[in-house]
Amino acid sequence: MADDPRIAIERATRAQLTSRLRVGILATASAGLTLLCLPNIVRGWEHYQPAWVQLVSFTMLAGVLGVEAALVVRGRLWPAAWRWPAVGVVVLAAVLSYSALPHGHAASAGDWVFGEATWVGLVVLLSRPLRVHLAFLGLHWGVALANMLLTTDVDRTTVLRFATGSIGVIGYPLCMAVTAAAFRGIARSAAAAKWETEQVAAAEAAAAESHRRRQQRFADLDLSTMPLLEGLASGRLDPADPAVRRECAVEAARMRRLFAEVDVVPNRLLHELRHCAEVADRKGVLVELDARGQWPDLPLPVRRDLTEAPLTVLATAASWARVTVVGGPDLVSVNVLADCGPLDLPRPAAPGVRLEAFGTGERLWVEVRWQATTSPR
Repeated sequence: MADDPRIAIERATRAQLTSRLRVGILATASAGLTLLCLPNIVRGWEHYQPAWVQLVSFTMLAGVLGVEAALVVRGRLWPAAWRWPAVGVVVLAAVLSYSALPHGHAASAGDWVFGEATWVGLVVLLSRPLRVHLAFLGLHWGVALANMLLTTDVDRTTVLRFATGSIGVIGYPLCMAVTAAAFRGIARSAAAAKWETEQVAAAEAAAAESHRRRQQRFADLDLSTMPLLEGLASGRLDPADPAVRRECAVEAARMRRLFAEVDVVPNRLLHELRHCAEVADRKGVLVELDARGQWPDLPLPVRRDLTEAPLTVLATAASWARVTVVGGPDLVSVNVLADCGPLDLPRPAAPGVRLEAFGTGERLWVEVRWQATTSPR
C-alpha cells in the first residue's frame, strides 16, 4: 500500500535534515570502534576468557556500522524489518563481550563494549522516538551493571569508576538522541509547510487551467455564436428563415455542450450528448438515447469531434432522432439517425476520429467513430 504523501514528504525532509547528523554519529562510532576499542582489545587479548569472543563481538558491531554506511550512501533510513534485528545484534554483542571479560575489569579500558555499544545502538535507532533511545540506553546500562555486580568485587572505587563511565556512556549518545528528536519535530513542521505549499500551488495551477479553459470556451463562442447574434441584432439575418433557425439551434446545442464540458461526471461523452439532445427535446423532437459498453475518459478534442456532427443532426431534426453510443477500451462509435434531411456536416479534426453519413430522402444516418492508435490518457 502506498504511503500517505504527507508521510512521504516528512520522511524525505527528515532524511535530509538528519543526513549530516547520521554521518557525524557514524564517524564517531566507527572511529571509536577502530581507534579506541580495537587497541584495547589487542592490549587485553591475553586476559580475555576466551579472547576470540571479543573478536566476534567486535565483528558484529562493525557489521552493523557497515550496513549503516551503505544506507547513508544510498540516502535511506533503516527499514523497519531490519531495525530490531540490528538492535538485537548490538545487545547480543555486548552480552558476549561481557561474558568473556576478566574478573574485576568492568567499566575499565578492557571493557570496550560498555562505551561503544551505545553509539552503535544510536546509529540504528536514530530515526526512532526519544523514548526508544531511553529504553535501549537503560537496557544496555542495566546489562553492564549486572555484569559489574556479578564479575567484580564491588567497592567504592569500582562504583565510582562505573558511575563516572556511565556519564559519558549514557550522556553523549543521549544528547545526540535529543538532537535527533528535535530534528524530527523540525522535519514534521517543515513537511507540513511543504505540503501546504504544494497544495496551494496545485490549487493555483488548477485555477489557472480552469481560467484558460474558460477563455477558450469564450473564444469558441466568439467564432460561431457571436456572428449569429450580431446578424440577428443588426437585422441582417431573419429569425423566420429556416436556415437561420437551424443555425440558432446548432449554436444552442454547442453552447449547452460547452457548459456541460466543465461538469465532473463519470461519463463525460454521454453527459455532453444528453445536453445536446435537450435542444432537440425542447423543440418537441422525440429523442432516444441508448449506450452500450464501457470506454475510457476521452480527451476533450476527441469528445468534441464525436459530438459535433450528432449535435448538428439533433438540432435540425424535424420530429424524431435516435442516438446510439457503442464503445470499448479502444473504440467508440456514436450513431445518429434522424429526419433532418441532407446536411453539410463538419469534418473531424482529432486523430483517430472518422465520420460517415448516408441519407435517403429526409432520413439521415451519421456515424462518428474513434479508434485508438495509442492508449488514451
